[in-house]
Amino acid sequence: MTTEATLPTTSASPTARQLWTRARGVTLAVVLLLTAAVVIATIRFDARHGALDPRSADPKGSRAVAELLADRGVDTRVVATLDEARAASAADTTLLVADPDLLTHRQQSELRSATTDTGGRTVLVAPGSWSVERLVPGVTADPATSLDSELAPDCALPAAQRAGTADLGGVRYTTTHLNADECYPSERLATLLRVPETTGAGDTVVLGAPDILYNERLDEQGNASLALQLLGSRPHLVWYLPSLSDTSAADEDDERSFFDLLPSGWLWGTLQLFIAAALAALWRARRLGPLVPEKLPVAIRASETVEGRARLYRKANARDRAAAALRSTTRTRLAPLVGVPVSQAHAPEALLPALSAHLHNHGDGQALQTLLFGPPPGDDAALISLADQLDALEREVRRP
Repeated sequence: MTTEATLPTTSASPTARQLWTRARGVTLAVVLLLTAAVVIATIRFDARHGALDPRSADPKGSRAVAELLADRGVDTRVVATLDEARAASAADTTLLVADPDLLTHRQQSELRSATTDTGGRTVLVAPGSWSVERLVPGVTADPATSLDSELAPDCALPAAQRAGTADLGGVRYTTTHLNADECYPSERLATLLRVPETTGAGDTVVLGAPDILYNERLDEQGNASLALQLLGSRPHLVWYLPSLSDTSAADEDDERSFFDLLPSGWLWGTLQLFIAAALAALWRARRLGPLVPEKLPVAIRASETVEGRARLYRKANARDRAAAALRSTTRTRLAPLVGVPVSQAHAPEALLPALSAHLHNHGDGQALQTLLFGPPPGDDAALISLADQLDALEREVRRP
């Protein structure tokens, strides 16, 4: 058969307006997510500005405790490098290390060597497992932190007895030092340790949390009393604020990796996010039962239905299904016209001989078999050509 017909076609390719309509929801969600991330990061940065800095009046700063110590004759000096902190170690000095976990292992070892047997006091604020074992050998940080914040002293340390209940909690510690004071226990593990030196009058105090030093928490519980007693036992207080920019004692072999700098619990947090995403995917992909056909509440033009189905086929790149639908519908319409029951319309041995007999000028039935029962087209052009040929065949059969 060589008869062809040219029919008007409607493009199934989406326009730029349609693409924007489909993507604007996702784009808006991404923009809102990025905006929220920037706002949260800004808020968190502002909240952390001046944290544990004795010059800062921020809620998380420590200016209040520094001024109270000054009223009692204790001068406070802020240092930012390891060299300054080591040089300040002396019997009449309390050295406070605000964030020991920022120090590299080499810096921790050198700080420990500089403060050992000096007769002074070293106060470590919330050291984790990264730093506490080097700064205070014999002390170990428990991986499970305390959920309690208001804890009773429950020890014989005079400073803790006078202060009473305080906001400690945080990291919990165990020690092998038999003469250490283990105070403010949470589930039997101390959140404040005082480890005396083997020789001399010096000691090291380990705090599980920095809350008693914050401006916003100093007037609660016995925080002020405990902070003043721990930091005011010597006339001089050196407040060491470690930073990642201090490389005075670091070397290339001792640099911390990116994962070491991430907050504790990031692995579990990431795992929880993956589990939540998997559960959300399963929830969205759940099957609600078999599909049930329903009558449409309004009448839809046949051309709109055809165009909508064509768009679905194009989006799924399903030329085989589209070709099968065209051929099946054509066979169903041709069968009654050539005297073949509709039930046998899809049987080549029944339809093709009757169709060839009806089309006397069509030649052999090989072309009809390829047209009505052939393989799927290889591209969109072949699919359009197939549709035109099927349409022309049906018109020829209907021609009187």
